[in-house]
Amino acid sequence: MGRSMTASDILAGQHDLAGTLTFRERFNSAPTTAYLADCWMVPFQHAQPIRLQAAFKGQRNVAGLWWCATNQRHVGFESWCERDQLMSLDFDPNVIVISSQPFRITLPPSLPQHSHVPDYFIRRGDGSAVVLDVRPDARVKPADEDVFQATKDLCASISWRYQRLGALPPVLWANLRWLAGYRHPRCSREPIATILHRPS
Repeated sequence: MGRSMTASDILAGQHDLAGTLTFRERFNSAPTTAYLADCWMVPFQHAQPIRLQAAFKGQRNVAGLWWCATNQRHVGFESWCERDQLMSLDFDPNVIVISSQPFRITLPPSLPQHSHVPDYFIRRGDGSAVVLDVRPDARVKPADEDVFQATKDLCASISWRYQRLGALPPVLWANLRWLAGYRHPRCSREPIATILHRPS
């Protein structure tokens, strides 16, 4: 577990805040702030979202919850593009758990934007961690690129991978969308699955 910093520490300027994380642990709604270097083994895949999803009339983007077969629970998304990538991650056999908006990371002071909340955190079967942002290529501005690069550099400092994902190809999206409906436990027929998985 990372070391929690007090408000007096921050106000006194005793710490370099670039790369500090604020997050909510699974069974604790109170936010924790800790050094990034101390957080490499924090189970962010089980963390609560650091911010609430907004949903209101006239909202430009679409937010919601996707039932994730990998997690066996709902995971949040804040756009159709995020939902599609979440659906794709749910089909990746190397991904063992996914969380949305896992933490807020403090960015270097040279950037106009002080902090950033990545879209997803995934833990892979080999134990490695990947931090993801989802943004269609056409909507990535130079300022966004700076934020993504700074986030990537900070993640690399503790051997986390970082990636920015765009829109899925239409044919892949259509096929995944069709197959996804059959991944819920209500569609599971264990005797049939056993037969299908039996070596020939």
